[in-house]
Amino acid sequence: MLARHQEPIAAIATAPGRGAVGIVRVSGRDLANLTRTVCGKDLVPRHATYLPLRDAKGEVIDQGLAIHFPAPNSYTGEDVLELQVHGGPVVLQLLLARCLEALPGARIAQPGEFTERAFLNGKLDLAQAEAVADLIDASTEAAARSASRSLEGAFSREIGHLREALVHLRMLVEATLDFPEEDIDFLRQADAQGQLTRLQVQLQAVLQQARQGSLLREGIKVVIAGQPNAGKSSLLNALAGAELAIVTPIAGTTRDVVQQTIQIEGVPLHVVDTAGLRDGQDEVERIGIERAWTQIASADAVLFLHDLTRQAQADYRAADEALAQRLPVDVPVIHVWNKLDQAAEVVTAPGIAMSAKTGAGLDLLRQALLRTAGWAHVPEGLYLARERHVQALRRVNVHLESAQQHLNDQASALDLLAEELRLAQNALNEITGEFTSDDLLGVIFSRFCIGK
Repeated sequence: MLARHQEPIAAIATAPGRGAVGIVRVSGRDLANLTRTVCGKDLVPRHATYLPLRDAKGEVIDQGLAIHFPAPNSYTGEDVLELQVHGGPVVLQLLLARCLEALPGARIAQPGEFTERAFLNGKLDLAQAEAVADLIDASTEAAARSASRSLEGAFSREIGHLREALVHLRMLVEATLDFPEEDIDFLRQADAQGQLTRLQVQLQAVLQQARQGSLLREGIKVVIAGQPNAGKSSLLNALAGAELAIVTPIAGTTRDVVQQTIQIEGVPLHVVDTAGLRDGQDEVERIGIERAWTQIASADAVLFLHDLTRQAQADYRAADEALAQRLPVDVPVIHVWNKLDQAAEVVTAPGIAMSAKTGAGLDLLRQALLRTAGWAHVPEGLYLARERHVQALRRVNVHLESAQQHLNDQASALDLLAEELRLAQNALNEITGEFTSDDLLGVIFSRFCIGK
């Protein structure tokens, strides 16, 4: 552990601003003297005590609750003192300053440092620690429930089962390498082929769950694109269920990007309305159109709107086709035929016919967005995962496929098989933190809020 991990830390654990209650949290190796100094007496462990909290002159800062959690039975695994007082910014700052003054060597905690210490002291593994931040940041009910399952260890247990099976297989391979003179073929007798196949099947199930969990956490970016007056802003308003964007019959009303996060079956969708795509009529509109193309390039999916009331116009169809040719080839495109309520003919082209004005076809569009995102339904017991978890599992899959090839190839050296299994285990260990670089830890915990 680094030297800074030995230092006592303190922070305001509640959100900035005024509130009914505010919390100051302190963590360190021995907080008995701090407790006596600030609270005036020793505290019964894990019992809330109502008492005056005093400054260095003995004057009362506030009356509040003090709770002492002795190590190792605390959130961080160290001694923890939580002081709950009235939630005024001045009161909390005075109390924080008093704790720092009364505890030699103490400093203000960095973002996520309390949870980092919980990880370093074995109270949480890395996947569970990340779930703490995910639970705080959850934007939908489904995401919050899934983050809670990850915090309870559901995802970590799945990784643990994979690791156990992988370690057992590695043991067989290493035994064969260590005792090549033995007559017994360890790998064939122990059904190494069958074990590896079952491990790959198990991995695919976990990877599928992790993909769904990552989608539930991250969501997808959906950009609405099309010519002016195709109904892009009306579609954004319809999807959001609110009048977010200005809608007028005047072409070029939308000049800048308008974004709103919605949810469909608990999946967050970051929907972006953009300026109508055409040759800009003035400098402001041209800037808006450039931004629209930038948004399209970074999208996870594009809703390309066509105006059914103008499909009979050859120049309009030609412009639509030209714009479609410019769309990124690696971004999924859903063609949406809007203004169905005003259309004179039936839509036969691929895509979804709808009316942003009446809502006809809107449910079909929502389901198409979920399919494009790779979401079919909310699996029972889904746990939240991050993109880094998905990437690690994909690396495990690559190494297991290579191991399968070496196992099938009679001429292949066993040490190559052993190496692929070792690399697969390392990738698994990165998820829960058994093997993780300090740089990665710094990135992960720096994104937490201060006091957590």
